[in-house]
Parts: sequence; C-alpha cells; structure tokens
Amino acid sequence: MTLVLPGAAGSLRTYEPRTEPLAVTPGTPLASRTVFSAAHVVADPFADTTPDSPAAVDWDATLAFRRHLWSHGLGVAEAMDTAQRGMGLDWAGAAELIRRSAAEARAVGGRIACGVGTDQITGGGLAGIRAAYEEQLAVVEEAGAQAVLMASRALAAAARGPEDYLETYGHLLRQAAEPVVVHWLGPMFDPALEGYWGSLDLDAATETFLDVIAAHPDKVDGVKVSLLDARREVDLRRRLPRGVRCYTGDDFDYPELIAGDDQGFSHALLGIFDPLGPLAAEAVRVLDTGDTAGFRALLDPTVPLSRHLFQAPTRFYKTGVVFLAWLAGHQDHFTMVGGLQSARSLPHLARAYELADGLGLFPDPKRAEERMRNLLSLYGVNQ
Repeated sequence: MTLVLPGAAGSLRTYEPRTEPLAVTPGTPLASRTVFSAAHVVADPFADTTPDSPAAVDWDATLAFRRHLWSHGLGVAEAMDTAQRGMGLDWAGAAELIRRSAAEARAVGGRIACGVGTDQITGGGLAGIRAAYEEQLAVVEEAGAQAVLMASRALAAAARGPEDYLETYGHLLRQAAEPVVVHWLGPMFDPALEGYWGSLDLDAATETFLDVIAAHPDKVDGVKVSLLDARREVDLRRRLPRGVRCYTGDDFDYPELIAGDDQGFSHALLGIFDPLGPLAAEAVRVLDTGDTAGFRALLDPTVPLSRHLFQAPTRFYKTGVVFLAWLAGHQDHFTMVGGLQSARSLPHLARAYELADGLGLFPDPKRAEERMRNLLSLYGVNQ
C-alpha cells in the first residue's frame, strides 16, 4: 500500500514504503574509532505535566534504548544536548539520568560519558559558575562515568573575554580526576552560546579553545566540535596535542570526517547516531577492516536524513530523533519532555519518515508505516 504524505505549500505526494529492513545485527566491538551516540530521553506520556513542569521520564524505556545502543558496540553520550539538556530536562532530571545510566552501563559493560554543565543556575559570576560545574562534575565522577565539559550559557553571559574561559576551564581541568572531553557547541545548536570562548570571530575563538587544551593535555581525552564546519574541524584536529582526540559533532559531514585523510581522522560523538546506531556501528566495523570505500558506501547515503533532521533551527533536531525512535518501536508514543514534539511541522516529519524508511532504518517497516498512517490521520491527511 502507498502512503499519502504532505509536502511544501500544502502539496501531497504518494510514497510506497519498503517492506524489509536493512539487515544489521550486533557484531564485534568497534576498533578503529571511538564512537558515542548522544541519546534521547523517553518522556512519560501519562504524567500530568505542563511545558513548565520538571521532566517526567519513562526510565524503563529510556534505559532500554541505551541498552540497544550498547548492544551494537556504541558508547552512550548521556545527559547532553540530545537528551534535551536546557530544553525540557533540568539539572535534577539530568543528575538522575546520569546515575541511572551509569549504573546500567556498569551492569552491561557499556561505555558512557556524561555531560557536565551549569544548568542548575541561570546567571551569576565566575565563582558561582565554577561551583556549578564542580557540583555536576562530582555527580558524574561519583557515578563512575567519563565527564564531558559542556558549554555553559551562564559562562557565555558572564565572561568578559578569553581570559575568563582560560581561567574557568583551567580550574576545572586541574580538578578532574580523569581525562575529560571538552565540548564546543556552536550557536546553531544553542543561540545563547554565541561568542563562546570570548569572541564572535571563530578564528580567535579557536585559538582560545586550543590554548585551553594545550595547557592541560594530560587532562583532556578529546574535544567534541559541533560547529557544522568540516574544514574548521579538520584544521583544528591537526593542531591538537598528541594523544588528544577529536570527536566530531558535525551532523552534516560525519562520514568524511570519521573516514579522515592522510593526516588523521575524527572519532565520533553524534546526535544522528541515535537513529542511525546499528547502521553506524556496521559502517565502522567495515572501516575497521581498512575498507574506507565500504564505510562511505554505508554511511554517505544517511547524510540527507541527517541534514534534514538538523536543518535550521538546528536545536529542534531532537524532535525528529524522537519521532524516528517512535516509528522504529523503541518507544510506544511520540511525546517529548517539554512538549517538544510540536517543534517540527508535519511535512518535516513526513520527509524524515520517507528518508529513514528508504534507508531501511525501521526494524519493522510495517509497524512504522502504521504509526505514520495514524499520525497523518490525526493531522487530517486522508489516505
């Protein structure tokens, strides 16, 4: 059967769903690249909440999704942007998520890294910002997880220039018990981070960022760069101190950045690997054999879906990620904390379904088709 899908300006088109999924099964551990999938949270659809309420999380479904990612050999990047940090999930919810997910990781032998930020405060001076970071760092370290030092809205607002970033991050890196990942999240993901590292000039900001790393290379496992600028990422990774990894956060250009060139490559910490998890893991296993062409043949066709999900306003990509998780059967509903399921239009979601189905991402294509059909009916699109 065909589906009638909405397009731009009220247009309709027919689409014939595929009948078989892409055949991908868990395999050997990944070897040539360290790969994290940033993971979404599953809301509790029966909680009596409002958009201003603390997040109500379905813990069983949320942890089950993390076990799905671990089963394919991926690491989980927890309590980060994909988990709606600052967009529905507050620090109290994030702390609980970190504790539960870290315990689950220990139980199954999964790799986990967790976001450390300052979202328990909304402003203040540098001393308060350092204290907020320290509180969150302690929670992550006590849970036995690796820390990811995330960009801070409060620091972006309070910093007077590059020296405040150098001082704040230097203080935190000296305190960290184990090497951390330092995350540079661009303003396309969070407009409040405009001018991070003390300058609107990205070249100047890059110099400050690199200065932070160069001052404490023994405390930095790697950097995560989410600027959607492949050239800048390649230039930056070539300047990192020996032993410091670059984890790409570029959801537009990840195949070429992970494949690398004759001077190096990027590892990965990506939100798009939430819906692409099994396929991404299979591609990296192919890369592990030295077959770069085979790796690109698997991963390059996923880029149109990723670029669609992460199109401006990029920060709402989480809606598409959760939508695809629902269609894939990882959760029983399309509800998000903070009501963020309303952040993308029906034509946007329809195109996401079409692209994901074309890739064979849905383990049960018939169930995905039925769920899409029900959503279309809810919006008044007659089949």
